[in-house]
Amino acid sequence: MFSHVVIFWTDPTNPKAADELIAGAEKYLRPIPGALHFHVGKMATSHRPVVDQSYQVALNLVFPSKQAQDDYQVHPLHIEFVEKVFKPLQKKVVVYDFE
Repeated sequence: MFSHVVIFWTDPTNPKAADELIAGAEKYLRPIPGALHFHVGKMATSHRPVVDQSYQVALNLVFPSKQAQDDYQVHPLHIEFVEKVFKPLQKKVVVYDFE
């Protein structure tokens, strides 16, 4: 298994940025073959102080292998997402990949 977790901080000047980012991920990223699990959504509030609540959107993908994730990264739909959705809407991003 290979997990790919992306945490997005959206542009605060665009109040619709989180919704647009999620819609873009659904449109461009979900159809890319290879992921065993695809989940994108808004930050969930928590009463627990250990839970980071500074971001707006998270993407969680699970692949059967690192190679499957590598293939996903160069897929034309992923590249289109980065150019058309990610770059215009994000202020900061952090990626966590683990096996």
